[in-house]
Amino acid sequence: MTDQATRLRQMVGSETTTVSALSPAQAEAWGAVRVIAITSGKGGVGKTNLAVNLAISLQRRGCRVLVIDADLGMANVDILLGTASRKHLLDLLQPQVSLDDVIARTPHGIEYISGGSGIEKALEYDHAEKLLLRQKLADCAARADLILVDTGAGLGRNVMDFILAADEVLLVTTPEPTSLTDAYAVMKAYSIYAAQKNLRLIINRVYEAKESREVAQKLQRAAEKFLHMPVDCLGYVFEDTAVTKAVRRQTPLLKSAPDAAAARCIDALAEALLTGGEMNVKRGWKGFLQQIFKF
Repeated sequence: MTDQATRLRQMVGSETTTVSALSPAQAEAWGAVRVIAITSGKGGVGKTNLAVNLAISLQRRGCRVLVIDADLGMANVDILLGTASRKHLLDLLQPQVSLDDVIARTPHGIEYISGGSGIEKALEYDHAEKLLLRQKLADCAARADLILVDTGAGLGRNVMDFILAADEVLLVTTPEPTSLTDAYAVMKAYSIYAAQKNLRLIINRVYEAKESREVAQKLQRAAEKFLHMPVDCLGYVFEDTAVTKAVRRQTPLLKSAPDAAAARCIDALAEALLTGGEMNVKRGWKGFLQQIFKF
């Protein structure tokens, strides 16, 4: 697993090529960008939906946001955005293909790169190919303040590659026992192999803030007792029928229902992510009625 932690870094070149591979401007931007991996222990917890809408909320706050769809084999960013990418990550290996050709632009103010099965194959490429990818991908840092990496779910090799390579990790779970068990498994692996630990929880699909606190405390206590790792909770997202409707329309929640309870939670998460503060969103009477009568 120690080798797995370096595979993604190796994909874009070794330390000995840093000076020759990057221009001064690239090197400066490379160090300034904030890279956040969004992951989960199991599928179906709303990870990708959260990543897409969080990106939109961050963009509205003045951040330049790039989403990398790294959920190999199950890439859904295109679907949730209602768009389609013409080229994928590994098209960059073609000399005539530039980063601009690979980055997909959306009407929602964010950009994304579809990875497909590219990352998995890239690990097998020779030094020259890896160096080429590194040179072209370096410009991502110059055009984004935040890069959100939507990983796959679980503990697969490629999922861990992205989690361990990122500066920050947001672990999405729900109150369901199976989701909590799988989330703990991710926390355990992360506690063992991450050189610098920076993992926070997001509790999705809760009915009230109190429920999210109870769920987070269960994982936090387990992490402290068995993993000796402190884990903060960034916040929560309410269960909301507006989310399902937005997915069916292939329109981001923050566009289709910006006043929905879940949308307000995601906005609060974005604010907390930028300021370091605590989020606190109440359903209110409108939210109560919407939930009771399933509007």
